[in-house]
Amino acid sequence: MENIRKDSGKEILLAMVKGIQENKAYLGEVDGLIGDGDHGMNMNKGFTLFENRFGTKEFSFAEGLDELGNILFSEIGGSMGPIYGTIFMDMATAGEEYEFIGVKELAHMLESGLHGLQEIVEAEVGDKTLVDTLSPAVMALKDAEEQGTSMKEALERMKIAAENGRDSTKNMVAKFGRSSRLGERSRGVLDAGATSCCILLDSMADAMIQLL
Repeated sequence: MENIRKDSGKEILLAMVKGIQENKAYLGEVDGLIGDGDHGMNMNKGFTLFENRFGTKEFSFAEGLDELGNILFSEIGGSMGPIYGTIFMDMATAGEEYEFIGVKELAHMLESGLHGLQEIVEAEVGDKTLVDTLSPAVMALKDAEEQGTSMKEALERMKIAAENGRDSTKNMVAKFGRSSRLGERSRGVLDAGATSCCILLDSMADAMIQLL
């Protein structure tokens, strides 16, 4: 099977929840090096709220993203709540009519989330933000679509692109957020948002691969 049924949202979203929960402490450590250290705590709060409210319900991939996005946007602290909330809600809007999620559909959904983010934060690749993870992941899916690769291969490529993007932030100087005040001192540390974005994309991809 080369597509994910839209009603497989529960499996995918709960895998993303688990990814954040298992990395709560790590994300806090990464953020604490050049930020205020609350990224893991805030993300865990939002994703666990989603699990508590919807973990026993059935929902489509788009419906789950929309509910998660709403929670993150309105109920967790820090700047990342509105950022991830926007990404997920825009992904949901792009994918609400899809009966199946294939390479083309997932690329469109993720690209819509990226565009939504860049409407509120003018970050580009190279600015040491989660854009450095999300943008290469989108490009990997779009390239895979053009080349006609299988869904599994496309997801594996997306994971590699996301991981490489995350790692690239280590040698960048932060241009946004609290860490931007550090200038050159922000170099040598991974960006927390890029790191959590990679965890989410990896968790999403692994869950989708299991469903193929």
